[in-house]
Amino acid sequence: MLRPARAMSVATLAAFLSLTTLFTASSAQAAGVNYVALGDSYASGLGAGSYTGESGNCKRSTNAYPYLWKNAHAPSSFAFVACSGAKTGDVLNSQLSALNSGTTLVSISVGGNDAGFAGTMQTCVLDSESACLNAVATAKNYATTTLPGKLDQVYAAIHAKAPNARVVVLGYPHLYKVGGNCIFGIGDTKRAAINGAADVLADVLAKRAANAGFAFGDVRSVFREHEICGSSTTWLNSTTLPVEESYHPKASGHSGGYLPVFSAQA
Repeated sequence: MLRPARAMSVATLAAFLSLTTLFTASSAQAAGVNYVALGDSYASGLGAGSYTGESGNCKRSTNAYPYLWKNAHAPSSFAFVACSGAKTGDVLNSQLSALNSGTTLVSISVGGNDAGFAGTMQTCVLDSESACLNAVATAKNYATTTLPGKLDQVYAAIHAKAPNARVVVLGYPHLYKVGGNCIFGIGDTKRAAINGAADVLADVLAKRAANAGFAFGDVRSVFREHEICGSSTTWLNSTTLPVEESYHPKASGHSGGYLPVFSAQA
């Protein structure tokens, strides 16, 4: 009667030791990560609330996906330098100092401000349909002709500063559910045009990221049905106060949308 019990005890002990070894290895791997979060308002968390006191107008949120990833994985170091309103030039001039040869993970979303999507949104919300379509066409043209070169500069500089890092470029979601359940606001023609601009931007970001040897996190599919007008559980702010938070992800958009996409690529 004692032998079976002893055999079970040995097996249990072996399983415990195996799990302990696996946990220790996983913890050691997480502890070796040096993570830097770069980019614009979609990276800083504008619209998600709970902004850190030190970030000022950059509006870095503890609900933003970089901060959530840090909390979940406890990396050895974490530098959160993304800033609301940042363009590619701002990343080059103000954010890359956070990188070094010891950096092992970088996230970045940038390009939307360069292409003027904030102004495009303002035009589409406040002006005529034709003015909206013209503004979207201008933004798309910039995204396909001028933005690629600016992204190449940023990505090359990141690689030069952090040659050993895995770099994940995050895209932007569709803002609207076309044919959705909104009674008020802009019509479907404008909504479709704005989403089309997001598609063009995603294509450009994905191609330039691939050319640089970086990963690309496309968030459009995970935001599906959570767009403005999409459902009662929208992950995006519509027109809101303060106005600057309009058309940015809520806290739920970072936790439910951006975080899993980034985590899958990190």
